[in-house]
Amino acid sequence: MYIGEIARLAGTSPKALRHYEALGLLGDVRRSGVYRVYTQQDLAQVKLIRQAQALGFRLAELLPILAGDDTDWAALSRHIAAKRAQVQQDIAHLRRLDAQLGEIDMEIQDCLAGQALPAAA
Repeated sequence: MYIGEIARLAGTSPKALRHYEALGLLGDVRRSGVYRVYTQQDLAQVKLIRQAQALGFRLAELLPILAGDDTDWAALSRHIAAKRAQVQQDIAHLRRLDAQLGEIDMEIQDCLAGQALPAAA
């Protein structure tokens, strides 16, 4: 399949595909004259790249894992575990931040309630 078709099937752009190829994420793409010819394996690789990006992975993180002909599944698993650990840390941080914002809001509400009291004569 040509670049337009794989881009459509993978939900990406031809420019992104050329970028993945330039980085080495797709290995050697076969050519027919001046046209790139992609395989079903290339399509699966592009979908994996897109899914990894949607999960927060940067292309630079994927390069050592996906570059070349064979995907290093053990390395990918380790990267996923590290990403999950980072997400858990982010969640804990956001929960602490939410609790602090709740405390500040309660203090503000207490101040507002105190202002509403009528002045003693």
